[in-house]
Amino acid sequence: MTSYKHTQIGYLMIIITLAVLILFAWAQYTVRSEPPSVDSGANFLVTAIMVLILFTLSSVTTLTVSIDEKYLKIKFGYGIFRKKFLLNDIASVKQVKNHWYYGWGMRFWFWPRMCIYNVSGFDAVEIILKNGKIYRIGTNDQNGLETAIKQSINI
Repeated sequence: MTSYKHTQIGYLMIIITLAVLILFAWAQYTVRSEPPSVDSGANFLVTAIMVLILFTLSSVTTLTVSIDEKYLKIKFGYGIFRKKFLLNDIASVKQVKNHWYYGWGMRFWFWPRMCIYNVSGFDAVEIILKNGKIYRIGTNDQNGLETAIKQSINI
């Protein structure tokens, strides 16, 4: 049984997260230097929303794909967003290229009907489950991931 683990870093997502952090820090600094004109409840709400946005952005800066004896697992960032597939449920696997407009992050597409998990680039491995559901997992190690999945499901 093959064991596999690979983490892809989304450098552009890190840059975007840092840019948003700088923008929010500047906005907070500017607001605090002005005389108070809005109640503190509104300031707290705006700050909480900023923290939530930064927390969400930072959670999709990396994508870790791992395979153990039973599951193919994917995990974004520190693990809030994750998915696992039973290896026995995988019918086929192949290397694919995503279109630029598929975007990054977790996406659901209606045509073709599939879920995409990606943090950077356009290379991915497509798995089709025995129930017909299609998933694409972005990676910068297409050959390694495809080979590991094929060895794990004995194709």
